[in-house]
Amino acid sequence: MSPVPVRRRIHPAWTVAAVAFLALVGAAGFRAAPGVLMIPLQNEFGWSTTVLSAAVSINLVLFGLTAPFAAALMERFGVRAVTAAALMLIGAGSALTVLVNQSWQILLTWGLLIGLGTGSMALVFAATIANTWFAKSRGLVIGILTAGSAAGQLVFLPAIALLAQDPGWRQASLLIAAGALAVVPLVLKFLKNSPAEIGVLPYGATPPAADGTAAGPDSAASESVAPEVAEPRRNAAVRALQVLKRASKVRTFWALVAGFAICGATTNGLIGTHFIPSAHDHGMPETTAAGLLAVVGLFDIVGTIASGWLTDRFNPRILLAVYYQFRGIGLLVLPLLLSATVQPSMIVFVVIYGLDWVATVPPTAAICRQVFGADGSVVFGWVFAAHQLGAAAAALAAGAVRDATGQYTYAWFAAAAMCTIAAVISASIRKDARKPQAVPVPA
Repeated sequence: MSPVPVRRRIHPAWTVAAVAFLALVGAAGFRAAPGVLMIPLQNEFGWSTTVLSAAVSINLVLFGLTAPFAAALMERFGVRAVTAAALMLIGAGSALTVLVNQSWQILLTWGLLIGLGTGSMALVFAATIANTWFAKSRGLVIGILTAGSAAGQLVFLPAIALLAQDPGWRQASLLIAAGALAVVPLVLKFLKNSPAEIGVLPYGATPPAADGTAAGPDSAASESVAPEVAEPRRNAAVRALQVLKRASKVRTFWALVAGFAICGATTNGLIGTHFIPSAHDHGMPETTAAGLLAVVGLFDIVGTIASGWLTDRFNPRILLAVYYQFRGIGLLVLPLLLSATVQPSMIVFVVIYGLDWVATVPPTAAICRQVFGADGSVVFGWVFAAHQLGAAAAALAAGAVRDATGQYTYAWFAAAAMCTIAAVISASIRKDARKPQAVPVPA
């Protein structure tokens, strides 16, 4: 029997989306931390930029590789349980950081614990919520939820920068832990696993008529929902690997993987990790550089939501090509803009880069859904894994470039060239990409 629609003033999907947004905000605290905490840790322990970059790289690798398995775990155990566990891992890793005194320990806390936690709360979480709870406005919802990560950066970054200076980086780490753990009770109470759990249809869906077609005059604009059939519980790892096997036979998958790897390299890997140290190299105070990065987060909220709106209306592959090319132009001129003081040209860069920061997520998730159907969320998890592998490689490489040359200039130029490559790849994605043949998934 299909769920009976319940008339409500506010559809519960929006409540779920609001709690998911707060969860992403809480999980995003660490995303702001490495760039701010690198210099205090170097001053106290004498660790090189390469060592700290390696910790960030481990985090980013696990962040990415955990994502597709997290998507499958959410299908297996429910979104609520996986999200609560992920937030607790982030909180534990951040809190334990205050006890480190050896370089291998920062690899364990920043790398392993927080990497696993943030990976389970990756952008695939936003895609899962949108695909499960919304039959229309999915691009807009993914844009709003993706903006949650930017909002977390905006909320935490200035406070982390101030705490890192006085009283110290340990108090900043505890703030990140508190931010992640504070959201857990809301997740457990309000984050429902699916519309069927509370007897409603996804937002924008119409119930099927007796003949199996969507009912109502607006059925052409809405999706019908067939009766939900109980499926056997799936092994999450097998599910994720089976989806990867099917997706790997489709050219569009590899185009998205290549583009998103470059996306990660030019956001989390370079700007997110090394912008503050690079600005410090040019004489800019850390708190000022952190403030600029927070402004990137502010405009990222606007840009990502706008990108979601555009994705619902325009060809996502063209949007991707435009986003990547604009990002490349920004990175090309960045070495000319860095100085001890904030010039108007730097403000322009920060605004444009913020609008473009993760604007790539809604169109990428939309292509995954269009081409891979029910597998779309897990496929997006694998594409996001490439995003984080690219970020990890860039974070480590940029640290090595800084140690070898004393500056980041070559890293910025290389990233600009990669963005042009991503733009070309994205524009070449075939509009009529053929969906892969589904195969049974073992129970």
